[in-house]
Amino acid sequence: MTTAQFLQPMFATVDESKELFGGGAGEAAFKPMLITEMAKEMEKSGGLGLARSIYRQILAMQEKKDD
Repeated sequence: MTTAQFLQPMFATVDESKELFGGGAGEAAFKPMLITEMAKEMEKSGGLGLARSIYRQILAMQEKKDD
């Protein structure tokens, strides 16, 4: 799953009665581009920071399994 796929549901929860950039067809057309570019910048700066935590949890689960 990509960072953009994580961001998409977050933007879907934004109250559409208070559009992010004025609403309308323009916002609908450019929102996917905004999400993609935000995701690219997040990835450049190290991503979401989940990899290390997930890695540690997987190791812990494997160690318990081996016991």
